[in-house]
Amino acid sequence: MFRLGLLVCFYNDLELLDATVAQVLLHQMIKCSHLRGFQAGVQKLKAELLDIAVENQTLNETLGSLSDAVVGLTYSQLESLSPEAVHGAISTLSQVSGWAKSQVIILSAKYLAHEKVLSFYNVSQMGELLAGVSTQAFCSMNRKDLSQVLRSAVSQYVSELSPAQQQGILSKMVQAEDTAPGIVEIQGAFFKEVSLFDLRRQPGFNSTVLKDKELGRSQALFLYELLLKTTRRPEELLSAGQLVKGVTCSHIDAMSTDFFLAHFQDFQNNFALLSPYQVNCLAWKYWEVSRLSMPPFLLAALPARYLASVPASQCVPFLISLGKSWLDSLVLDSHKKTSVLRKVQQCLDDSIADEYTVDIMGNLLCHLPAAIIDRGISPRAWATALHGLRDCPDLNPEQKAAVRLKLLGQYGFPQHWTAETTKDLGPFLVLFSGDELSSIATKFPDILLQAASKMAMTLPPKEFLWAVFESVRNSSEKIPSSDPILGCHGVVAPSSDDIFKLAEANACWALEDLRCMEEDTFIRTVELLGAVQGFSRPQLMTLKEKAIQVWDMPSYWREHHIVSLGRIALALNESELEQLDLSSIDTVASLSRQTEWTPGQAESILQGYLDDSGYSIQDLKSFHLVGLGATLCAINITEIPLIKISEFRVVVARIGTLLCGTHVLAEFKRKAEVVFGDPTEWTSSVLQELGTIAAGLTKAELRMLDKDLMPYFQPSAIKCLPDEIFKELSAEQIASLGPENAAAVTHAQRRRLSPLQLQSLQQALDGAKTHSWQDAPASASPTRTSSSRSPAGALQSLGLWLGCPLLVLMAKPLW
Repeated sequence: MFRLGLLVCFYNDLELLDATVAQVLLHQMIKCSHLRGFQAGVQKLKAELLDIAVENQTLNETLGSLSDAVVGLTYSQLESLSPEAVHGAISTLSQVSGWAKSQVIILSAKYLAHEKVLSFYNVSQMGELLAGVSTQAFCSMNRKDLSQVLRSAVSQYVSELSPAQQQGILSKMVQAEDTAPGIVEIQGAFFKEVSLFDLRRQPGFNSTVLKDKELGRSQALFLYELLLKTTRRPEELLSAGQLVKGVTCSHIDAMSTDFFLAHFQDFQNNFALLSPYQVNCLAWKYWEVSRLSMPPFLLAALPARYLASVPASQCVPFLISLGKSWLDSLVLDSHKKTSVLRKVQQCLDDSIADEYTVDIMGNLLCHLPAAIIDRGISPRAWATALHGLRDCPDLNPEQKAAVRLKLLGQYGFPQHWTAETTKDLGPFLVLFSGDELSSIATKFPDILLQAASKMAMTLPPKEFLWAVFESVRNSSEKIPSSDPILGCHGVVAPSSDDIFKLAEANACWALEDLRCMEEDTFIRTVELLGAVQGFSRPQLMTLKEKAIQVWDMPSYWREHHIVSLGRIALALNESELEQLDLSSIDTVASLSRQTEWTPGQAESILQGYLDDSGYSIQDLKSFHLVGLGATLCAINITEIPLIKISEFRVVVARIGTLLCGTHVLAEFKRKAEVVFGDPTEWTSSVLQELGTIAAGLTKAELRMLDKDLMPYFQPSAIKCLPDEIFKELSAEQIASLGPENAAAVTHAQRRRLSPLQLQSLQQALDGAKTHSWQDAPASASPTRTSSSRSPAGALQSLGLWLGCPLLVLMAKPLW
């Protein structure tokens, strides 16, 4: 066995194995996770070996010797374990990856039942099981122990905790009477959860302290402004990485030419951290102080007409620098993107001659027009281009059709492909029709499954999913259902193996297939089924009925049952939701992860939590508010004033991610005024922290906001502004939105705007300079100095600044 190496993953002679040998095989199979595309077979083999390994022995005795196959244990098996057995096997259990959240909940409860008290030592042993610790248990920990946890190796698992659990830890670390030490000790991505309110109370920050912390944008805006006032070396702030998120256009405008050029590399090194608005500001600054040495990709952030300043001799640097960035994040307006791509085509002369040109293109390859893909890529360059195209995240329909035709021309129809060709073209199989894929599904089902498994982060086309579904159904063992349910006799129900292989293609099961599923199959796969995004409402209803059949009525369900349901829980009606035991905020937090609840369902969950926990609105802690998530939108607006300010102020940013109704947001906005003062006093960091809460501003309050604050609305807040309120923004305010917020404006909001407002919106989309109107250049000529511009352009800028359409219309005739 030890000499088999990876061949152990394909061992199939199980008849004569005894429990001891099965345990050794399971230990050897840890290495099988390195195999790509064979995990379904590995999973099935482990399950069979697991059954042999526990024969004639209790699970309590064998738990520590089952290796990573323990993730295959069912809920009932895990629940049968004694706390002592879990404690004795914790070194194995804590290192195993692949646990379902419901399994982690059961095992953590068993482990902590043995330990009694939650201390640094026993938490540090939990590893992968840390996510099963309840929010309340974290809050009950000694703060010193909790601080040690955050500094220890187990802190790597904090990112896997729910927002409610993270807030529970944070509320303990950042206690009202002693904020400073707790905040400084928080490292990495977890630091983003620290509220702006708590940051404003903390005096001891410097760039060195912040070096290993990930910052949210509101935090960075506040800290950069704060540290800029006290530091003698502002360049240290730019080199601190995350702090660049807080550099505003005003800061960039205020930099001297020498300082800006000397430290521009700091911006470039952290380009992924910059917002489109910041990139736009950097582009304008570079254009003004040193346009001849300007990195060519920055021209894409300026209005489209500035692309004319790229001479043919600069095409290669332009393509290289633009190809190193993702155009979709650099240019958000579709019309402007068309202009940029037109310049790219001009530089390419509508063709790609060789591999060198493909390498120059970089990420721009993903934006090639269909016509160039079809006719403009030479045979010499095609192989390299095809390799690049497979990494493109989102080709449009025309591009996909062009790639498909090109592949058909090169390789012929899929029914004639060899296994090697099919494997090479795996990422492109989604481009073909169901009929074209049927032969692949029949001849090479394993290759089709491998291709599907690599698309786990995206939702493939329905035709592709059907091909995957048919290939699994055709190759699996067909055992008619023995379920006594009426109408299931003879139906070939889904097996655990089928469900594991299919992933998102599970959405293709017929209702009767799901209804006739064996109970044991449902228990083993419910978490996988709950993660399928493509299930229809009737399919979810069928799976909910199966859950009731297996677990009895919802009133009997425990936390791990509810957590395992995932999207299936969306099928629970209001009466069934009221039956659930929602006394734990962690149970509610698992439900609030779903975003498709109806208002009635959300209200049932919120009220169910209040009833079962015994809390009233005024009793809710910060971690309760976070755990309630989207269900908080169902709160009665008369109850929002009852939420304690001391709890609300530390979770403003979390509440600001919710897409609540206008009246609810308006009431939260009133509460935010108690924390941050009158809207006229709000800063860029406050506006960014508030998120969608800022959409609760009244018409009068919105009109009073300084135009320089407009880029610091979050795009989600712009979308949430009611149409009749959004139209109250002045043309100057709209022009100052910045590219990202302008792109967030909805069609309904656009329809309510005047011609002048629409012109301003287009300016914002195009990246026109509005943060320093008085010196905006009106010409794209590379030889013009930063202060020169045409008189007509100057008068047009003045006309817009005054909000006077007459001056805009008269500008050219006057001059």
